[in-house]
Amino acid sequence: MSDIIHLLPDSVANQIAAGEVIQRPASVIKELVENAVDAGATDIRIYIKDAGRTLIQVIDNGKGMTETDARMAFERHATSKISQAADLFSLHTMGFRGEALPSICAISQIELHTRTGDDQIGTRLTINGKEVSQEPSVCEKGTNIMVKNLFFNVPARRKFLKSDNVELTNIMREFERLALVNYGIRLMIDRGTGKMLDLRPASFKQRIGDIWKNNLNLQLLPIEVDTSLVKITGFVSRPEHARKRNALQYFIVNGRNMRHPYFHRGILSCFEALIPADAQPCYFIRFEVNPDTIDVNIHPTKNEIKFENEQQIWTILTASVRAALGKFAAVPSIDFNEEALPLQPLPEGETPTRPVVEIPSGYNPFERYSHTYSGAASGPARRPVAPAYRPTKQSGNWESLYDSFMRQASAPKSGTDSNPAQQAGLESELRLEEQTAPAGFIQFALKYIITTTRQGILIIDQHRAHVKILYEKIMSSSSDPEAVSQRVMFAETMSLDSHQREAFAEVEDELTKIGFRIEYVGEDQFQITGIPSSIQGIDPSAMLTGILDSVSDESTAYGTTGNPSEGLRSRLALMMARSAAIRGGTRLSLQEMEHIVGQLFSLPDPSLTPEGNPIFKTIDERSLGHLFS
Repeated sequence: MSDIIHLLPDSVANQIAAGEVIQRPASVIKELVENAVDAGATDIRIYIKDAGRTLIQVIDNGKGMTETDARMAFERHATSKISQAADLFSLHTMGFRGEALPSICAISQIELHTRTGDDQIGTRLTINGKEVSQEPSVCEKGTNIMVKNLFFNVPARRKFLKSDNVELTNIMREFERLALVNYGIRLMIDRGTGKMLDLRPASFKQRIGDIWKNNLNLQLLPIEVDTSLVKITGFVSRPEHARKRNALQYFIVNGRNMRHPYFHRGILSCFEALIPADAQPCYFIRFEVNPDTIDVNIHPTKNEIKFENEQQIWTILTASVRAALGKFAAVPSIDFNEEALPLQPLPEGETPTRPVVEIPSGYNPFERYSHTYSGAASGPARRPVAPAYRPTKQSGNWESLYDSFMRQASAPKSGTDSNPAQQAGLESELRLEEQTAPAGFIQFALKYIITTTRQGILIIDQHRAHVKILYEKIMSSSSDPEAVSQRVMFAETMSLDSHQREAFAEVEDELTKIGFRIEYVGEDQFQITGIPSSIQGIDPSAMLTGILDSVSDESTAYGTTGNPSEGLRSRLALMMARSAAIRGGTRLSLQEMEHIVGQLFSLPDPSLTPEGNPIFKTIDERSLGHLFS
């Protein structure tokens, strides 16, 4: 039997490794910018073309490379960061495995210009698959690397890239992470769409405001604690600024971005009683720890870090967040240092007047005729309470009391035996009983509508039912845009960040078809002049922001139909329906419950939401019988 195991060629091995390190154009930018930071660059410029498919260019003013280093940098596992395994636990730089450049080289065409400060002439290196050429180059100090035609030799990978808007959104997210960590470096990105973001060196808080704008840096509370285990600095958002979608949440450890679900849950626990259950705070937390106590070599992209003192750091982190919330009055409290009323001090020698409480002469605290007392007119309106039975002097013995009850019971009910006034009073009582009698719908736990059918007890999720109703209404009316748009009396201006602007460019046409009227007014400002007539009573700015945040989410795919436009319209209709629908915890009147149930069962398919979740459940007589067996 012949041998069947053999070594893979380097080109194939590098393409396999690229699948772990380089997932999309944003991954290329991450690796190249981190290399520039490690080279000591203070000015990094990024140029993008066709969302990174055609060109990704990174120019830095770092120390550059010699001719030999330029060639060696593209060899597998070639690195200047470590020389032995022990060095893995004393890292202060980003890249160290020597996998990024070989992986990029394996799936793209590379052109590199680099020069050190000691050399007069630089080096130009061109790599196209297995073809490598090297020659002198006249260039500035630093490195200029161009990655062209990403995934040109791996068509299967290129085919699975998302649309340009989605890829640009991912690029901007990666750029924001890099800019947040390296706030002392100038970073500029030109996305090839006529828009450029140029971030000058700044403080950590200023960089947050420069990236996300919208006065975000004014919504933050500072955190600072220094212990022998860890130094924690950064910011958390005030509870009133918690977000329901796309909260900005960043952990930075020794200058490296990371994800850490355990620490994330710790921060959420500090906000449990302060924000709604479906909202999350923003946070920007930096950790400085001894490199010996962490392991950054547990993930190909180095986005996960293992801590030696994880439990102790969790305790310090949560305590510092709670302290910040309490110190800066984020928790509701009374501020005794702030004047609530403009009170003037009394002149010298004058004594304050003793307050006088006026009590109505007819007031009796034991009086149960609350509807006859008018002394509390200044308080909130109260519903009249029917007078309770008040025993008379004759009712001291039970026989006379029983006789009075018998006389009331034997009084004529109707017909000619009763006088007209008494008959009118009885009819009024009967009408009141009819109004307060149990109706066919009841609300349970402010979440479910319960009624009965021939099949048994019907339990309806009120939020899902309303989502389904609004979704079908929006989808059915989207073919006639003029009929579904309603102009607002006062145009509302909103500011969009980079993610939201990219998402808006993708869905602008569909938003118009659904009924939104949005106008650009300059400086990233947009005005909402019209909204869909099918949604009423909600904040259009908040709903539109939620829609754009959801569109920019890379995990959201197009609809199940083969037409991307139809799928996008369906997604937008679903987002609008979710934003406008009544939620659990909303009290409904009898008329509102009847209206929702009637509209739901007039739909062709009332049983499932657009995502396929059940809207109602039925408990039949047999199931009820099992409960009592």
